[in-house]
Amino acid sequence: MADYTLRLRRYLPESGAAPYWEDFQVDLEGHRSVLDGILQAKDRTDASIGIRCSCRAAICGSCGVRINGKPNLACHMHLDSAAENAVDGAIVVEPMGNMPVIKDLIVDMDAVHWKKIQRVTPWLLPDGDPPEREYVVPPESMIDVTQTMACIQCGACVSDCLSMEVDPLFIGPAALAKAYRFVGDPRDRQQYERLKDLSEDPHGIYDCTHCFNCIEACPKDVAPMSQIMRLRRIASADHEIEDRNNGHRHEKAFVENIERNGLLHEADLLPDSYGGKFHPRAVPELVDSLPVILKALQRRKVTPKKALLHEHKAPPEVKRIFKHVHDKEERFELNLYVVGEEEHEHAEQAEHAGAAGSHLPEERSPNQ
Repeated sequence: MADYTLRLRRYLPESGAAPYWEDFQVDLEGHRSVLDGILQAKDRTDASIGIRCSCRAAICGSCGVRINGKPNLACHMHLDSAAENAVDGAIVVEPMGNMPVIKDLIVDMDAVHWKKIQRVTPWLLPDGDPPEREYVVPPESMIDVTQTMACIQCGACVSDCLSMEVDPLFIGPAALAKAYRFVGDPRDRQQYERLKDLSEDPHGIYDCTHCFNCIEACPKDVAPMSQIMRLRRIASADHEIEDRNNGHRHEKAFVENIERNGLLHEADLLPDSYGGKFHPRAVPELVDSLPVILKALQRRKVTPKKALLHEHKAPPEVKRIFKHVHDKEERFELNLYVVGEEEHEHAEQAEHAGAAGSHLPEERSPNQ
């Protein structure tokens, strides 16, 4: 048996006291989980320790906590792995962020997580009467949404979302990933309406700041930020939704800026996002940004020459990349899940190379 120190963040609402830290010694093998350690401390030392758990197999998502500052499932993290990043010799366990704490390690997911899930209408909205038997969906379509379907609603991505720290009203990574599960489903006939709603919402898809925290936090590789980017691409490229938040025009201006200059020319980014320097929409934004511009000039972070003149032009390598993208007839949507297909041409190449077997599966993106 190995001895581990668990440092739990305690909060007992009935006591009226502020949250505090308390250490517990547990004697378990290193391959046992942090949840096992917490439950041993609860059983042997303090029965009042609050922790939510159920399956203990990384399926239900109930035991989401922060371990050594990072979100994780307590049942999924081994004690020996957690001890490698221990703080002052202790494995630090605290409740998830961006959600109110009910007691100890238990947070109120109804107040934030599930409320936001309900916001995106998490069910299919088909047209017409139901078919006589069942809806038939192409396999590639279901593979496309399988990644978002892998979500176990643990709230780890919500816990570490920087956008939600700044804007608690942000719909959030978990709910928007859930939204793509229905936007990408061919049985749903409200794709435009869903995307229009999420685009127009000031706390919707354009409120994500691309911090990648949700991708790192997710224990099931759902990659919520990637699903948010897919929602944006469909809204802008397929439906050309120009939202009141200016998100579509801003993204378009950003891409064109890089394509033109090779490097981001920030002096053009703001006005181009509103239609150009002399567009009526751009004038108020430029006036509002004058204090920031003057401060940047004062601190010599930018010069009038660099702000007004384009010193950079996109080199041939950058132009070649953009041309390669523009010349594609259809957009490729990358998905974590791949499908193996037996293709005659691929098999012939494998056989010619002397590989064993006459057919080898080709791993590829389902939309490629």
